[in-house]
Amino acid sequence: MPESSSRNKKKTEKVKAEKTPKKPRTQSRVWVAPLMVACWLLGLIWLVVFYVAGQNIPVMKDLGNWNLLIGMGLIAVGFVVSTQWV
Repeated sequence: MPESSSRNKKKTEKVKAEKTPKKPRTQSRVWVAPLMVACWLLGLIWLVVFYVAGQNIPVMKDLGNWNLLIGMGLIAVGFVVSTQWV
């Protein structure tokens, strides 16, 4: 027994309605690598300065051990930004 033409139309309409997939980026944005490296270096410098001379710098002295969170947070931000690098 032959199929009705309405069944065939539904299948072809669904195929046409699908969107074509986006092409993936092949190049990184210009700001990603410099920001990533800057966050890593700034976090590292923050931690080194805190350990070497943290008690002599007024702002760092007031922050206490929060300086560790600031330094590690900057490094973590660098890793988050690195996920945008292609």
